[in-house]
This record gives sequence, structure tokens and C-alpha cells, in this order.
Amino acid sequence: MAATFIITKDRRGEFRFKLVAGNGQTIAISEGYTTKAACVNGIDSVRRNAPEAGVEDDTLTAV
Repeated sequence: MAATFIITKDRRGEFRFKLVAGNGQTIAISEGYTTKAACVNGIDSVRRNAPEAGVEDDTLTAV
């Protein structure tokens, strides 16, 4: 089963999406959006940009 985006509305009335893997585990949770349209735009942005996203490992940098 493929991953799914789920749109919810929080206690403050903001829209959020979470990305849920096929096994039911949450992969990511978005920031709050004031409109549902903005939330959908956030989902579209993840869809467009994630395949090209790099990985930055800050645990390897000295503090």
C-alpha cells in the first residue's frame, strides 16, 4: 500500500497534513495552515520537491 496524505484540523482551527506510510506509521506532520487550500498547496510542494530532496546529517558536525 502506498503512502497517504491525511488532512486534519487542529484545536486552533488550522489545517495540517500528515504523511502516513503504507504500514500506518506517520512519516511527517506539517506546519499549521490557515486555509485548506494552503494545506493542499503544502502537500503539492512535498510531492514536487521530495524526490529531489537531499539528506543533511547534522549529527556528523562537531559542536
